[in-house]
Amino acid sequence: MSDLVKDRALKKEKKLGRPKDSISTVSNVEDPLHHDDTRFPTENTYQLGPHKRHSVPAITEILKDVLTCYLQHETYADAEWSCNMTKTLCEVIRARVKEKMIPRYKIVVIVNVGQLRGQGMQISSRCLWDVTNDTFATYSFKNSSLFGLAIVYVVYVE
Repeated sequence: MSDLVKDRALKKEKKLGRPKDSISTVSNVEDPLHHDDTRFPTENTYQLGPHKRHSVPAITEILKDVLTCYLQHETYADAEWSCNMTKTLCEVIRARVKEKMIPRYKIVVIVNVGQLRGQGMQISSRCLWDVTNDTFATYSFKNSSLFGLAIVYVVYVE
C-alpha cells in the first residue's frame, strides 16, 4: 500500500512540473543590482556639536542683498507673479547660504511677497530649537507697491 502512495505522489509532482528536490543556484553575488555596503563600514564621528557656526550678520546681509536686488524696481503684478518670485527668491537665498559650505546644517528658507495696500500681517513659527547650535536670520524689504519678508532657519543635524 505504501508503494502505491509513493507512486501517486511522484505522478502528482510530474504533473505539476516540479522536481522532487530542487536547489536554488542564484546567489546575491551574481546579482548585478545587489549592492553590498559592508566593504566600507562607516565609523561613528562622536561629534556632538558643529566645528563652525553660521554667522547671523552674514546671512542677514545675503537676505538684504537678494531682496533688494530682485524687488527694488518691481511692482506687484498679481498672485501668480508673486508665487514665481517667492520660489525664485527661495532658491537664490538657499544657494547663497549653502555657498558657505558649513557641513551638518539644514537650511530652511521662507519668503513672503505681497502687495502693499495698508494691510497688516503677522507671521509666526514653532519648532524644536537648540539655542547653542541653531540660528535664524530675517530681513524685510518694502517699496512703493510691494513688501518682501525672508526668514532663514539654520538647524544643526547630528
